[in-house]
Amino acid sequence: MPFAASRLVSGSFDEAVVRDTAIQLREELSGKPTFGLVFVTPDYAEKAEDLLELVRVYGHVPTLIGCSGTGLVGRSKEQEEGPGFSLLLVSIPGGKVTAFPFNGDTIEASTGSDYWHRKTGLKPADVKGWLAFLNPHTLNAEAWLKQWNQAYPQVPIFGGHAGGFPGDPEAWVFCDDRIAPGGVALALQGEIAVHSVVSQGCKPIGEPLTVTQADRNVLLTLGSRPAYEVLCEVYKELSDSEREQAKGHLFAGLAVSEYLEDYKRGDFLVRNIIGADQKSGAVQINAVPRVGQTLQYQLRDSRMATDELKRLLLDKSGRLPAPPFAGLLCTCHGRGRGLFGGPNHDAGLINEFFPGLPMAGLFANVQLGPVGDRSFAHGYTASLALISSTAKTD
Repeated sequence: MPFAASRLVSGSFDEAVVRDTAIQLREELSGKPTFGLVFVTPDYAEKAEDLLELVRVYGHVPTLIGCSGTGLVGRSKEQEEGPGFSLLLVSIPGGKVTAFPFNGDTIEASTGSDYWHRKTGLKPADVKGWLAFLNPHTLNAEAWLKQWNQAYPQVPIFGGHAGGFPGDPEAWVFCDDRIAPGGVALALQGEIAVHSVVSQGCKPIGEPLTVTQADRNVLLTLGSRPAYEVLCEVYKELSDSEREQAKGHLFAGLAVSEYLEDYKRGDFLVRNIIGADQKSGAVQINAVPRVGQTLQYQLRDSRMATDELKRLLLDKSGRLPAPPFAGLLCTCHGRGRGLFGGPNHDAGLINEFFPGLPMAGLFANVQLGPVGDRSFAHGYTASLALISSTAKTD
């Protein structure tokens, strides 16, 4: 029997449907649930706490976290429009979890890593991975992520920002049977392993160059040449078809390590190009580059995004010491049908490489996931956490 079970349920809130779904998933598990993940569309806002209570009572779920989002992810399926919920129940063999809700005041009161260790009761060695969901309207998510990376170095963080109806500054984060005021982080502990697949959907173009002059998030020179001049040169070197694809799809990639001889896909943190000024030669990006850091421009399109995700999944499926029993996928609104022209792209590819994997998740404006030995907030990215057991079997 499986260690996890999931459902993506379409339709408006229905008490009987939620109850029956929770019962069915609990009965599918090989043991008692250790925790659950639940994601709902904004249509469920008024009934969110009712849903949480039903899942906990009928699913026998001691710890339940999740959030709202305008799109949902399930096993092999994605729902980008319409009401519904996605539920994953997990029974961890030889493992446990610790949920930690927090808010803006908690973040502002931080005095460093020891502060968070005292608050959570956990040191880095205690945690295999974090699942985190944040309300960007009520807390400084970037400040939290920076502090969390420092407090738990090299412990991967997966998740994303909660979302609501387009244009509505309302979002909901869940912890057990209540709505959390800011965010929630779930520590995965014990005899488990958490593996990452983070697909940013871009390929490097041009040559990697050193940032030689920058002012906050404005690139002034790359390799002692104006950053705008380098960008124009890279664009001219593209093929005719690539130039057509490049409209609105050029990005900047910041190297996550300066100790590589050759840079390739996956070695860069991809960030938006916000603007460029021909007169000054500057390029503004959605990041703060360091002088001496390596940067390479990037190109994104549907084919590249598909190829990259396939390559990452193939590599991961061939290297895992044990097959995963559950997955969390947070993907971007900029992917889905709008990029790929059809439904279920990311979830469907994951199902091809890990058939039948129980999975839940959402479409989020910001996704969390590791690149190198740190976790970052991403856009246009599919961030997948794969959970497997390290417990010895007879």
